[in-house]
Amino acid sequence: SFTAHGIIMVFFFLVPVVPTVLGNFCLPLMIGAKDLAFPRLNLLSWYVYMLAAGWVLVAIIAGGVDTGWTFYTPYSSRSSHYNVIPTMIGVVISGFSSMMTGINFIATIHWLRAPGLRWFRLPLFVWTLYATSFIFLLAVPVVAIALILVIVERLFQVGIYDPALGGDPLLFQHLFWFYSHPAVYIMILPGMGIVSEVIPCFARKEIFGYRFVAYASFGIAWIGFFVWAHHMFVAGISAHAALIFSALSFLVAIPSAIKVFNWTATLYKGSITFEAPMLFCLGFVVLFTFGGMAGLFLACLGVDMHVHDTYFIIAHFHFIMVGGMVTAYMGGLHFWWPKITGRMYSEWWARNTAIIICVGFFLTFLPQFVLGYNGMPRRYHTYAPEFQAWNVLSTAGSSILGFGYILPLFYFPYALRHGKP
Repeated sequence: SFTAHGIIMVFFFLVPVVPTVLGNFCLPLMIGAKDLAFPRLNLLSWYVYMLAAGWVLVAIIAGGVDTGWTFYTPYSSRSSHYNVIPTMIGVVISGFSSMMTGINFIATIHWLRAPGLRWFRLPLFVWTLYATSFIFLLAVPVVAIALILVIVERLFQVGIYDPALGGDPLLFQHLFWFYSHPAVYIMILPGMGIVSEVIPCFARKEIFGYRFVAYASFGIAWIGFFVWAHHMFVAGISAHAALIFSALSFLVAIPSAIKVFNWTATLYKGSITFEAPMLFCLGFVVLFTFGGMAGLFLACLGVDMHVHDTYFIIAHFHFIMVGGMVTAYMGGLHFWWPKITGRMYSEWWARNTAIIICVGFFLTFLPQFVLGYNGMPRRYHTYAPEFQAWNVLSTAGSSILGFGYILPLFYFPYALRHGKP
């Protein structure tokens, strides 16, 4: 269950779905194009994604995978479960879908902009899709190669990662995190683009520091490729390498902080109204800032060694990915829903959903920072008695959070048939 949750949510929702769903709809409209540059390639990317997702679900249901979603060696290279190989093949196939999307977005932005639509007149959501597309093209092949080498090692007993065969398990971690840390920005950059569209709309102001926000998107994408080994501070890398990656991890926070500052400055003295998209995006700013501040703690070598592989990491990751990206995605979905469908959803239900999700999220994951700092390890299904109260609180919060996520499944379909045109 640990493995299935991570594989499905990371490889088949956050990475491929969040940028491409709203990106496919909004990008042509925002630049004045009739469609993406390669419509058939776009359709093929969807078929490839569905093939990969179905393949992996069958592999997981048929026997499970016991490696964790990161496929760490030697778990993955020595695992007794044969379904490790089909699962990794499915993840590799899904990567081709992401690369097709990246090629399509880059070509569309370069070639199909309306006459006179220069680079610094582009909507900021387009800038974030552009930066995300480069990460698709540069990072996804690396994780594909890493997983293919695991498959080769399992099938042919070639010593790549397995020490018993003369391999190096740390090599896999380097290759995996060289993809997976930039992948965090694949997930978060489109959310930042959504927020950069929604906040100016409901603050009735132009975005503060447009060029800084645009350049910060590429700053995040570029620096994100140089921080991968902060996931490996306790894995045996040298002290000098750890110091360098620690400094780079602090550096990558700067362009993110620029965005948060500019969103805040945009709100300053604005004529703010609190419709549902705005509530979701304000929730994103708060939750992302919380998660980002926790990331600064993890960039400190001493603190990271204490909280590594504890629930502190779980809380940090989910504040960024779920509290941040999914909340921004919900904001974008509500923001563009009337344009997508021609119907209006219930504003009352949507506003309450935003509040319920943010409250439920804080109740779920704030206790996990405390649990992790006090030493509760991740990936265990049991815990010591002294952690009982915090776990109960976190479980109660998850019930509220789950209820909040279920509500749109009712009022969106209702709006399709009965919503105000």
